[in-house]
Amino acid sequence: QVQLVESGGGLVQAGGSLKLSCAAPGNFFSIATMGWSRQAPGKQRELVATITNGGSTKYADSVKGRFTISRDNAKNTVYLQMSSLKPEDTAVYYCTAKRFGVDYWGQGTQVTVSS
Repeated sequence: QVQLVESGGGLVQAGGSLKLSCAAPGNFFSIATMGWSRQAPGKQRELVATITNGGSTKYADSVKGRFTISRDNAKNTVYLQMSSLKPEDTAVYYCTAKRFGVDYWGQGTQVTVSS
């Protein structure tokens, strides 16, 4: 079982910033596509951003221009820098990984944006 360990969630005012981190085992991280998803109460889970092991990124339209995904292969860590946060960004954020067609999920970290 692969453990994805998230950190960095919390409460922030609208317009503010937060940075999420997710660490994964080294031999797993190096060849996995990493990402972040989120789920707000009463809503479906949404894929927010992904980054391949080569550094190619994709973003949901709802976060383009505000969120940045990055990875540090030396630290086996993926980050999600969130700026210009809005109340509708409130959700549980999950670190995700895909390796050889298999999906993995972290335990989730709460992000709450107050208006």
